[in-house]
Amino acid sequence: MYNEPIFLQPVFQEKIWGGDKLKTVYHYDIPSEQTGEAWVISAHPNGPSMIENGPLKGKTLADAWEFHGELFNKSNDNHEAYPLLVKMLDAHDDLSVQVHPDDAFARDVEGVPYGKTECWYILDAEEGSELVLGHHAQTKQELEQMMADGAWDKLLRRVKVQPGDFVYVPSGTIHAIGSGIVILETQQSSDTTYRVYDYDRTDAEGNERELHLEKAAAVTHVPHQVPELNQEKDVSGGLTTLKCVENEYFGVSQWSLDGHTEQTMVADFLQVSVIKGTAVLVVSDSRFEIAKGSHFILPHGIETFEMSGDAEFVVSWV
Repeated sequence: MYNEPIFLQPVFQEKIWGGDKLKTVYHYDIPSEQTGEAWVISAHPNGPSMIENGPLKGKTLADAWEFHGELFNKSNDNHEAYPLLVKMLDAHDDLSVQVHPDDAFARDVEGVPYGKTECWYILDAEEGSELVLGHHAQTKQELEQMMADGAWDKLLRRVKVQPGDFVYVPSGTIHAIGSGIVILETQQSSDTTYRVYDYDRTDAEGNERELHLEKAAAVTHVPHQVPELNQEKDVSGGLTTLKCVENEYFGVSQWSLDGHTEQTMVADFLQVSVIKGTAVLVVSDSRFEIAKGSHFILPHGIETFEMSGDAEFVVSWV
């Protein structure tokens, strides 16, 4: 059906912590200056991406997954829902401290197909920006007591970041994106979040957002462990690839293009986000101009493709 990339329109989510960088830096037509998220490759029911080109133009990625599984080499036994979700997040203010369940807890307790393991590529970070990544409790009892006491400075593990950093966040990891940071997030297709701490913020009506301390404590890994990432670099023509992570849920690489490259598809399909520069993508003698802010899928059935230009990408696969 498709011998071309499937280009997708982002779905925007307004957040209490959002800003306007998705407009000023990436030139998206955002709904307000509190736009926190752009769901750029999504089949999730809370924000499915619209297809911009080809026979399925005007349909959603969820439609393509359900009715045209051949585009993803989908079989009846591999995935019940589209497995991945890619977002851009603009943290004008600190995000709430949160944690996500694994698949088993998500299915048993929430009745949804996936938990949430995720990873972040840092697109932009103001000087001194930091994340919450993990905690300092040594036992579940200590974790629960520090949560109950509100001993957040003692409990939370903080990490400084800069543009180009890669952060892996397995399910069960307490985390938060700090103010001044813009990320590209690749994750399991899940929207299940347990909020641990929200800085006592209130909405326009003076209400604090709900916390989920019991579930958060139940799913948090104790003690915190820093995962080892066996990152691999490869050079092919004008393309340098850095495999950032590969696990049972997804693989993610950062690609840097300087010149020309010819590539062979090595996955059922590829999700591609252009994070810097411009390039020309050639598939079956058809040329496609791509630039920072473009997001697309190279579907199953494409065997080879070429790219020329000066650009950077984050690429993911199942």
